[in-house]
Amino acid sequence: MTRYRNAFFTMSAASLCTLFASGCTDLKPAQAQLDDLKAQLSQISPKIANADNQALAAADSASRAASTAKQAQSTADKAMATAQSNQQAIEAINEKIDRMFKKSVSK
Repeated sequence: MTRYRNAFFTMSAASLCTLFASGCTDLKPAQAQLDDLKAQLSQISPKIANADNQALAAADSASRAASTAKQAQSTADKAMATAQSNQQAIEAINEKIDRMFKKSVSK
């Protein structure tokens, strides 16, 4: 927000310097323009502050979403590891059952 104010004041100062350098003796039009610019700045400043607040809220929301996504990924990784471990255990049990069946059939 201060960046816009600095730009405004720099623009205003440059305009006034130009008017003085050109030999303008009537400052009323320049003062009117300066007052108009100040009025515009006072209208824009709250909008800029509101936009800044909205951007900060969006960044906070995005950060929370990223954290939630990391937690979900961690849970999914754990579930995958458990599923793989269970699959290996099932395969080992099936092999044992097959061996027992083959032993009973061969006798």
